[in-house]
Amino acid sequence: MGFVTTDDGAEIYYKDWGSTDAQPIVFHHGWPLSSDDWDAQMLFFLGHGYRVIAHDRRGHGRSSQIGTGHDMDHYASDTDAVVRHLDLKNAVHIGHSTGGGQVARYVAQYGEPQGRVAKAVLVSSVPPLMVQTDANPEGTPVSVFDGFRSALAANRAEFFQAVASGPFYGFNRKGVTPSQPVIANWWRQGMTGSALAHYEGIKAFSETDQTDDLKAISVPVLVTQGDDDQVVPYKDAALKQHELLQNSTLKIYEGYPHGMLTTHADVINPDLLAFIQQ
Repeated sequence: MGFVTTDDGAEIYYKDWGSTDAQPIVFHHGWPLSSDDWDAQMLFFLGHGYRVIAHDRRGHGRSSQIGTGHDMDHYASDTDAVVRHLDLKNAVHIGHSTGGGQVARYVAQYGEPQGRVAKAVLVSSVPPLMVQTDANPEGTPVSVFDGFRSALAANRAEFFQAVASGPFYGFNRKGVTPSQPVIANWWRQGMTGSALAHYEGIKAFSETDQTDDLKAISVPVLVTQGDDDQVVPYKDAALKQHELLQNSTLKIYEGYPHGMLTTHADVINPDLLAFIQQ
């Protein structure tokens, strides 16, 4: 593990496991979590001989609680700082939710132009655009995101508990047994980060139009999501990503929730491996 200092002074925490001779896989976490959310995937791919890297987004986890730069452009440039520091080449970048937006912007604007990216994976990811606009009538009304901001500002601890115990993992669905340790781990990761980064990050993940990012990517991309995602509606996310990307494979999981990387790691990890090994 270590830290990289960006040009604007943010200290970005990262973990780097495995042989430096192995192909690197870089993991990008969702809002408002940290690189710890990738434990199941990092251990799995490390066990299959890959080098695995993940960092905490600025203002999240163990990265510094800097007061500026909580937007997709800085998220991507911070990724570039980590990648250049470690001199990663032929890398596979995997992003979940907001991390998928981070992957799309990084690959389009840094990774592919620099020749550092082999493949990418978007899991339950936010591109091309979450918020409802005249050009995106299928999107989520801005009032929903305003509600997120109000709830976070009023009582972040209660809001995060409600998200983790409800829609994120589908624990609010009939017949689903909630996992209290999983809920507690989500809450722990969220509360470690900065309230400001989380508040401003809502705008970043919901209002950033990444249509051009997706169109610019030519490396193979796996697009995957559950059709019971209550956080990022898959018809406005995965299906549109697949249409916009030049070279993508689409896999929709019936009944899987937004946090399917945790609840269904036993299914998804081998599928990710199969795509990477193709």
